[in-house]
Amino acid sequence: MHLLASGWLLRHSVVMCLLLHSMVLMTCFHHAATSCSQGCYCSESDGRGKTVRCSNLRLTEIPQDLPNDTRRIYLDFNLLTEVPSNAFQGLPLLSELDLSNNELAKLERGAFRSLGPSLTFLDLSSNKLVNFNPEAFEGLRARANLTNNPWHCDCSLQMSMPHIDLEPLSLTGIVCETSDPPDVGAEGVPFLLAQDLDLCVVMKKTTDVAMLVTMFGWFTMVISYLVYYVRHNTEDARRHLEYLKSLPTKPGPSEASSTVSTMV
Repeated sequence: MHLLASGWLLRHSVVMCLLLHSMVLMTCFHHAATSCSQGCYCSESDGRGKTVRCSNLRLTEIPQDLPNDTRRIYLDFNLLTEVPSNAFQGLPLLSELDLSNNELAKLERGAFRSLGPSLTFLDLSSNKLVNFNPEAFEGLRARANLTNNPWHCDCSLQMSMPHIDLEPLSLTGIVCETSDPPDVGAEGVPFLLAQDLDLCVVMKKTTDVAMLVTMFGWFTMVISYLVYYVRHNTEDARRHLEYLKSLPTKPGPSEASSTVSTMV
């Protein structure tokens, strides 16, 4: 009986340890998934989900410990200079993202990848964005605030516009501070609303000139070949004629008759 009781207690203890271990792991995972990012303030309300506020914390990098059930993130008024690729991966519920009033100058390719299905609003206003990188917004159909950035408008921006999936009105926030070419009147104008603005005109002219130069080169080659061909054949014809003239001539019938008459 004593052995049986000991065996039962041992098995019971093992089962309890396993259950306790599982509960600890589940608690840790739940804490990792739902806890707030370090230094930030989190709040949660019925129907709106979790909000993470990391505003004005002098952050230089985007936090990597953001809860994966976050719906709204405020990273405004920090010192962020870039958004790397896949910066917000693992946030399937994120619907609003505020990156305004930072030092952002670079958005890497795929910066907002995986946010396409959920994100509805993106705030990039009041940063230092100069060149628009369409690859950073791939698959993103959200409404975006792009105002108060020193945008540089050029042919590459004009060519990329038809391939951007952002809500169309969002692109009115791209107001040209500089342009290439600089003398087309683009400065201070919302690029999307400048219907008659063509920033690829210089490239088109360059292409036309290159085509003309190429055509002229081919034409010159054809003319040179024709001149060479005519001269070469003229020289051959002259030599052939001189050769024919140098051959001994055979007496004709009238000359042979005169020779016979004379002999008679």
